[in-house]
Amino acid sequence: MKAADADVLAFAAHHLDLGAHRLFLYLDAPDAELPSAHTHDRLKAHPKIRVTRCDAAWWRQRGRKAPEKHQVRQTHNATYTYARKADVTWLAHIDVDEFLCPEGNIAALLGALAPDALCLRVFPDELLAGGGTAYKRHIPRGPERERLVDRLYPAYGRYLRGGFLSHVEGKLFARTGLPDISFRIHNIRQGDVENPGMVWQPGLSLLHHHAPSWEAWRAAYDYRLAKGSYRAELRHGPSSKLGPINPHTLFRTLAAQNGERALRSFFDEVAADTAAHRALLAGEGLLRVCDLDLDTKVRAHFG
Repeated sequence: MKAADADVLAFAAHHLDLGAHRLFLYLDAPDAELPSAHTHDRLKAHPKIRVTRCDAAWWRQRGRKAPEKHQVRQTHNATYTYARKADVTWLAHIDVDEFLCPEGNIAALLGALAPDALCLRVFPDELLAGGGTAYKRHIPRGPERERLVDRLYPAYGRYLRGGFLSHVEGKLFARTGLPDISFRIHNIRQGDVENPGMVWQPGLSLLHHHAPSWEAWRAAYDYRLAKGSYRAELRHGPSSKLGPINPHTLFRTLAAQNGERALRSFFDEVAADTAAHRALLAGEGLLRVCDLDLDTKVRAHFG
């Protein structure tokens, strides 16, 4: 994670509040700026947190230079953590802007899975920008998905997968103790087998704070376009009048046509937390309202 102090503490506090036995946090900025050295010390002092600052010494210890792509750094550290002597039965690899959200007790939910369930996919619900409590629910893949998204977003829905700005695949829990496991961003592999023994549990979702506001989305836009979730090499979404299109192509096209105004028009239709947007989602059974109350959790776990 490379994020401000408040965001790192909120992520940690939320998952401690859920009852996580252990958090393994890898801080991707080696210069003690994100988060600050003070927050690093607060995290490190917590008995349930193992925190690593991924500086040059860390990567030398791993026997390699720091990978250029942050996705490779993430999956390397997740795979390394899995291979350690486990003190957890299940390990999930998620980002700092993602919050697990179970119906009931997450440990009981995981514990009730059959022994041959080796990994658990957790699908995302995506935060609407502005209010902080409203989410659009994940739409399962199927023939109705594109028609539903077109009804919600007549101007831009045809260019989006599931109506989301970000990923629709979600993230995975992996049962620990299995041989030859390696993590990807949205999948795991056991040797040549992808996602062995995968199941899905509707009582568990991942609340994704991909765009908490227009300002936050715009600040992250250039990086995501070049190196992140909007980069050019990612696979295409639904076909459209522009042909098969991915977010990189979509945003480049919008910016070329009408600059910042086009980007804002797109964002307002598909992401903004407005009464009209909430009503549209509610009419399709896709509105979720949930207050994570992160400030209270931070005070409870970190003072």
